[in-house]
Amino acid sequence: MRIWQTLEDAGAPVHLIGIVEPNSSAATNLAAEFRVPVYPSTSELLRSAELPDAASIAVPTSQHASVASELLSAGVDVLVEKPFTTTLQQADELIDLALHHRRIIQVGHLERFNPAVRAVRSILHQPLFFEVHRLSVFTPRALDVDVVLDLMIHDLDIVLSWTQSPIRELHAVGLPILSSKVDIANVRIEFESGCVANFTASRVSTERVRKIRFFQPHQYVSVDYARQDVLCIDVPALQPPELRQSAPPDLTAVTFQPVEPAHPIPGFAMRKLEISSGEPLRLELESFLRCVRERTEPEVTAQDGRAALAVALNISDSIRAHQSRAGLA
Repeated sequence: MRIWQTLEDAGAPVHLIGIVEPNSSAATNLAAEFRVPVYPSTSELLRSAELPDAASIAVPTSQHASVASELLSAGVDVLVEKPFTTTLQQADELIDLALHHRRIIQVGHLERFNPAVRAVRSILHQPLFFEVHRLSVFTPRALDVDVVLDLMIHDLDIVLSWTQSPIRELHAVGLPILSSKVDIANVRIEFESGCVANFTASRVSTERVRKIRFFQPHQYVSVDYARQDVLCIDVPALQPPELRQSAPPDLTAVTFQPVEPAHPIPGFAMRKLEISSGEPLRLELESFLRCVRERTEPEVTAQDGRAALAVALNISDSIRAHQSRAGLA
């Protein structure tokens, strides 16, 4: 809501016309803060005098499908927060509905719009091993889903988009700690390409960590989502002649900032990508607006959201199977 109003106040061609909020106390506060009508239901909004062209769906995950279906059927383009839906059947039904009504669905995988993640595309060529950590302190938010659908799905989407390879094998463990659902999980995925990815997600940590590290031929890359920071370590001097064909593409177009390590290692070049900082949520909403105006495909499509959901659901199944084997069910 803050960013939608900021865009309008800044003169962007967008007009905020209403909010749907069933909680009467919250509705009163929202109406006073954002100075727009607040409706108790989506159907009330759709019966109003000013029909929306587009809407952000930020309801609990269990309601994504019903709310998105109602809006799509009324001719409204939608940005659906992650995870896309709770089941693959719901995802498929929304995809079919959007095609039928010629509407746009964008799925809210926010990290795709992180400037650090965007910068990595310029150096990505053959990722072979990922180590991913997403840790958060406990809050009562989003407890209708487990930590895989709540937090890990961000990183699943990023790794899927970077590897562009089917999954060959998946192993997962997880435990409920402070809620009735899995609060901490560890996953190992092997892709058909030979790439391996290890994911750790926790919503019961004492600190906030959002990092993804990966290795590709002759290069190590570390991405800090929160700091919007990308560190690269190159080893060109150690490159055997027979592997030169796997070397990264020419990086002359990529802007780096040299880094002086505390303990330099001969043959290693350490540097940081120069990144134009920006608020990922604002970049995401601006991208959605462009798609709505120009009728173009979103950067994160409904099919992307479905693919990440499919992997997340497979992980949850694997966790349940492990809990049963371990006598934890």
